[in-house]
Amino acid sequence: MPFEKREKQITAIVLIAFGVAIVVMATRQGNMNPAGYESPNLAPALSRPALGFDRNDYPGDAALPALRRTFAYSSYWLNNPPGTTSNSWAGKRNILLKNNFGFLVLFNGRDSAELKSEAAAAGLGSSDASAAAASATHEGFARETIIFLDQEEGGWMLPEQRAYIYAWVDGVRAAGFRAGVYCSAMPVMDDGAPVVTADDIRDHARGRAIVFWVYNDACPPAPGCVYPINPPKPSASGFAQAEVWQFAQSPRRKEFTQRCAATYAADGNCNPPAESGAGGIFLDLDSANSPVPSHGR
Repeated sequence: MPFEKREKQITAIVLIAFGVAIVVMATRQGNMNPAGYESPNLAPALSRPALGFDRNDYPGDAALPALRRTFAYSSYWLNNPPGTTSNSWAGKRNILLKNNFGFLVLFNGRDSAELKSEAAAAGLGSSDASAAAASATHEGFARETIIFLDQEEGGWMLPEQRAYIYAWVDGVRAAGFRAGVYCSAMPVMDDGAPVVTADDIRDHARGRAIVFWVYNDACPPAPGCVYPINPPKPSASGFAQAEVWQFAQSPRRKEFTQRCAATYAADGNCNPPAESGAGGIFLDLDSANSPVPSHGR
């Protein structure tokens, strides 16, 4: 995107897990068309994971054909991405569809510093859910599209963070969309105990249906900035229930990527393969169980 990972005021110790849990979750395709627009024929699922990219800034109309040579889907922000004051993705859905891209639909959530109490956090979660649903509808995304809440802070979630996340999930679902969360699958030490943020969010969800897009760029299990024909399974990310795995970030985080540093460009970014003709656009890389990861099921 790239993302600045903001861990809580703790010393994060990454515990690299070498065991891989294999869980492949089948998906089926729904209707993503705005009125009057005929969608390309996107397959609902693959026998192997699909490769995609995400970034904060829209890469530009001219870059799409070259990027599509490598990637099946891209991110799509519904509001201003982290650290920005505008959203360059707005209004770009149709041209992405015309270039046969699937979508990872994203909504930028709140940092813990903005959440002053559980009650206030729940109120913000509900209002942000309404904003996410309204923006998704405005951009032409149909009901049942999965909207991922961008949650970048790691470790145990504070009570007010949980109140915000679950109020947002409930609000998005009430508006007719499906709810997902983008969060860490990297084990860290928090309050003297190891925790994976995705586990914490799932374990306190009280039966809520949440789709997980996780990040873990530590090598291993991440392969680095590579573009394999057979991308790594999301279940190998450190969170077995992941539907999407962000396995490379731009710029690379040196403390986690020493073993795969040679796969990144000299400036530390992850760029499309030279043969794609896309140029030096820096990206984050993702593997998903479907070439249309946010598609309705």
